[in-house]
Amino acid sequence: MKILVLNSGSSSQKASLYDFTDPLPPSPTAALWDGQVEWQGDRVVLQTRNSTGAILNALTRGQARVLSSLSELDVVGHRIVNGGQELTQPTAITREVKTAIRSMSPLAPLHNRAELDGIEIIEKRMGDVLQVAVFDTGFHSGLPEAAAVYPGPYEWLRQGIRRYGFHGINHQYCAERAAQLLAKDPAALKLVTCHLGNGCSLAAIQGGRSVDTTMGFTPLEGLMMGTRSGSVDPGILTYLLRQGHTGQDLDEILNAKSGLLGISGLSADMRMVVSAMQEGNARAKLAFEVFIHRLRSGIAAMAATLSGMDALVFTAGIGENSAEVRAAACSNFAFLGLAIDPAKNLTSGSDRDIATTHSAIRVLVIHAQEDWAIARECWKLSLAAKAATQKHYNEP
Repeated sequence: MKILVLNSGSSSQKASLYDFTDPLPPSPTAALWDGQVEWQGDRVVLQTRNSTGAILNALTRGQARVLSSLSELDVVGHRIVNGGQELTQPTAITREVKTAIRSMSPLAPLHNRAELDGIEIIEKRMGDVLQVAVFDTGFHSGLPEAAAVYPGPYEWLRQGIRRYGFHGINHQYCAERAAQLLAKDPAALKLVTCHLGNGCSLAAIQGGRSVDTTMGFTPLEGLMMGTRSGSVDPGILTYLLRQGHTGQDLDEILNAKSGLLGISGLSADMRMVVSAMQEGNARAKLAFEVFIHRLRSGIAAMAATLSGMDALVFTAGIGENSAEVRAAACSNFAFLGLAIDPAKNLTSGSDRDIATTHSAIRVLVIHAQEDWAIARECWKLSLAAKAATQKHYNEP
């Protein structure tokens, strides 16, 4: 079964092609093909890869082609950032589903609209091929009310203002993968997963379910990120409004001019921040220290929600690749019996445990596998759809 996964973002379009057989392997398999297109203003940067239309062309044309025709595709899966409370489970895309995704666009304008564009391009190019939506908010849809409800007027909740949480596809995958690596029943594990990339979030996972997370109504809440501020005192915003800033000004400041970039003045890339810090740049050092301070606080809060943790998981670009961030984040948790092995922390490669033998808490580094997780859900839905069709034909 050939499955194309499209992962649309505010500044890039990623794609992966998988060919699954039955039975599905328990752990991720390599994609047959993957690609990415990035755009900066009106300029498109092609990295073998593409926006949706260009991706479809690259699959069937040129030196990198892997299909003779788009008709070889059985399913196209889409990562949808915000499905709200209405859309929580992977689902086949219908007119009604598209309407629901569109209704959530104001809460994720740079993502949901791009994702809808991708869906519609597939419809135009491939007709009635099965398209599947997998929602980044779905894993967090069962948050306890105490974690989901904001302490504002109760009317906010009636208006849909609540904590949705994001990065759920990868948090859920990491919880499953951690159980495999530890050879434990997922139902028995307390995990804190750290998705650290340009966007950053934590999740407290108990028995395979998300019970708390750091992102909220939008992906802006929580940890310090690449260009996003994370949580700040709301009084700062009302103060800036009184000083003449507009809502649009604040949106741009908080989402595009804050975080690592805003404090360091250099870059949103942790690698560049660490390099500048090591060369004595004071602002880079401050950016790193603020990032770590907030990360430690967030981990401690997640652990408190769980009444402890069996494993701490690092994933995504920074989490997987920055030994400096992992070491600094873990250094304050010796009082819990957590200890990482410095040599193991400096290694790279496959999913691994970097804790010492005697550490009371395991520390795992797990490669983010959003696209594979989406493809897996597409495979499940496709088989279910075929079974339902076969049952219909076999009925007298």
